[in-house]
Amino acid sequence: MEKFQIQMLLVIFAAVIAQSTSNTNMFGGRCSRRDPNVDACLLRSFNSLMEYMKGGAPELDIEESEPIVIDELSIALGNGPDGYRATFKDIHATGATNMTITNVRSDLETHQFQMTLFGPHISARARYRSSGVLLLVRASGGGDYWGEYDGVKAKVYFRGAPYTRGGRTYLQLRQLKLDFSVRDIQMGVENLQNSNSVLQAALNLFINTNAQELLKEMKPELKRDLADKMSRFLERILEKVPYDDWIVD
Repeated sequence: MEKFQIQMLLVIFAAVIAQSTSNTNMFGGRCSRRDPNVDACLLRSFNSLMEYMKGGAPELDIEESEPIVIDELSIALGNGPDGYRATFKDIHATGATNMTITNVRSDLETHQFQMTLFGPHISARARYRSSGVLLLVRASGGGDYWGEYDGVKAKVYFRGAPYTRGGRTYLQLRQLKLDFSVRDIQMGVENLQNSNSVLQAALNLFINTNAQELLKEMKPELKRDLADKMSRFLERILEKVPYDDWIVD
């Protein structure tokens, strides 16, 4: 009986060690809060974690990272009954997993982190419907939307609060904010319903001439949706991975 108990203790101990090692490997090692270059260490750790999760991480309840799916976004240009309105549904974006973290700033005393990310290219596809007047032409109908975004830069800020569970220290997400910009944009519509090639060409000319302004109109909803998705994503990681697996005293 005593031999069996010892064996069980060894199995449990090995499982704990294996889990800790696995978590540490996700981050490529631990960072010390006493290291004067701790932000450089965190930069390496966070990029290691992003690379690890590209194909999904079942042990963290994280599925494959792409495509990013956004249910719906809307824009409004102009006022009155003839103002142009467009709704984009079932948006699928790819290329976000190619983003890398280029800078990290942290305040480990208050558990605040800010990351700067850069992605060379993101593609998006969606279904859209529109109503109203655009370029003096009634532009009601629907079709397919496509977008190609080059030079995507994002900043993500999050703050956590430490708590103890099972003798380990974890972080609970308390706040997350993000913003982004895109250097070059090409986008357009195709397969328009109840339309013709002249209107499609006019719409695409308008869209590409005013691409940054259209993105500005989309941004508030897009930021809210992305912040919500990123918060849920980060909460899963923080719930599964102890804080002391990536930050040590």
